[in-house]
Amino acid sequence: MLFLLMFFLQALEMGLNAVHIPSDTDQIVLVTTGSWSSPSGTLQRFARSNSGWRAVGPGFPVVVGRNGLGWGDGLQAEVIGGPQKSEGDSRAPAGVFRFGPAFGYGEKPPQGSKMPFRHIGAQDYWVDDPLSPQYNQWVSLDDPANNAAMLGESPEKMRREDGLYEFGMVVQYNASPVVKGRGSAIFFHIWRGPGSATVGCTAMAKENLLALIRWLDPAKKPLLIQVPLDELNRVKIGNAPGQ
Repeated sequence: MLFLLMFFLQALEMGLNAVHIPSDTDQIVLVTTGSWSSPSGTLQRFARSNSGWRAVGPGFPVVVGRNGLGWGDGLQAEVIGGPQKSEGDSRAPAGVFRFGPAFGYGEKPPQGSKMPFRHIGAQDYWVDDPLSPQYNQWVSLDDPANNAAMLGESPEKMRREDGLYEFGMVVQYNASPVVKGRGSAIFFHIWRGPGSATVGCTAMAKENLLALIRWLDPAKKPLLIQVPLDELNRVKIGNAPGQ
């Protein structure tokens, strides 16, 4: 079993070495699933070494959208084939993305974290209505410049009663520029459990999420690569639309 695990990690390291990752990126978070439709996957951290990418610590389980993954607007060059991410499709985005900020209910970030941090207020929402001018933006009604009309239909309340956003991180998806209907409110957050998929985010056990937030270092320009395992060899970072 240990031999198979080492062989698998070596295959992932070789796959990352072929992605053409920018030279200033020294941390990769790789999320892989078994297929486009699989709602579960594995997260493995990687750090750049003199000889290439090397796995950091053991991988751990995550869940993604209940309908799996779909190609999203990211840093990757266009890939032909596979489903495309859109608003309300219950797929998490596949591709290459930046992180930030981390967020949480507390006033301060998790101890030891280097990531930029944003406190979630009681009047904070993420706008997921493509008809709103603030589509795919975090809007606080505590700011007198904002009003409820900006939120559109059924905005995502950030201070959830179920505690799933007690800690989390924004995945910088569909952000520059924002494309109406391409998808919104994409986060890493706490899961309900290993059998409970999301509507488009990537979720995991609280202790694993906190360890990840503490490990990430913005000075190392970390990137998320999230794909079905068989698609990793087709990902190349390039001039994707909107980048």
